[in-house]
Amino acid sequence: MANPPARPAKQRKLDTLHRLEHDEDVWVATADAAGGLPFLTPLSFLWDGATLLLATPAKSPTGRNLRTTGRTRLGIGPTRDVTMIEGTVETITLAELSQEEGDRFAAKTGFDPRQLTTPYEYFRVRPVRVQAWREADELVGRELMRDGEWLVAD
Repeated sequence: MANPPARPAKQRKLDTLHRLEHDEDVWVATADAAGGLPFLTPLSFLWDGATLLLATPAKSPTGRNLRTTGRTRLGIGPTRDVTMIEGTVETITLAELSQEEGDRFAAKTGFDPRQLTTPYEYFRVRPVRVQAWREADELVGRELMRDGEWLVAD
């Protein structure tokens, strides 16, 4: 079976935005500040058009790493149609989360951390670099965002 032809950058951006709006889960990569010990976990997310909202137990390795380093790398989609996002992280406590945003997160993900007894924190990831590719023929031009600015016009 032949691979589809490489997508132009504009189509990759459209496909990436569609994935952000419709997918529910993301691989979240973090590292601890002390030794750089890597940690990878799947989490659900809500895309608001500019940032991704994640939630995880406050005492989990992912929660500690996100809070401490303020950085993450995210992977969305299968390995042969992947979107990679590097971003900065803002910690949001339950008290700081608006009711509306909490409700939107719960509706999108089917998961409401506000209803659990385990203390959760929310984390807002602001993309600073976005890459998307399917096959080797899309490696050139895979960078769609750099320094928080889209490289491809709408």
